[in-house]
Amino acid sequence: TIDIGDFPIRASLVYPPLQQTFENELLNYVTRNTRLQEVDANNADLKMTGEITGYSLSPQAVGQDAYATQTRLTITVRLKYTDHINSANDIDQTFSAYRDFSSDLMLTDVQDELCQQISEELVDLIFNATLGNW
Repeated sequence: TIDIGDFPIRASLVYPPLQQTFENELLNYVTRNTRLQEVDANNADLKMTGEITGYSLSPQAVGQDAYATQTRLTITVRLKYTDHINSANDIDQTFSAYRDFSSDLMLTDVQDELCQQISEELVDLIFNATLGNW
């Protein structure tokens, strides 16, 4: 069994739908790729908890006019993974992923799609670091 806890947003910049997007992606990925049963209990064999610690924008490419032509959205997640069967598998690690988008676009227009893509990459990284050896 596995208990996947909440991943609250602790970043200085907050995009509220991100928490639900990330949590849903993580739960769905684990459900699709393992035979583990998700339970809300302290007696689960495995436990994943954490927080979204970073949500940031940064300019990447500068054009001739000295304005950014590309902007990078980076999301960082801190994960605490506890294996109650084999504590050697426990990890407390930070994962980060990003996507670049044209500065001609408004963040509000691409934010949902970028958050979905980044969440998928983060979940893949987390799965490989935790359950990839099953």
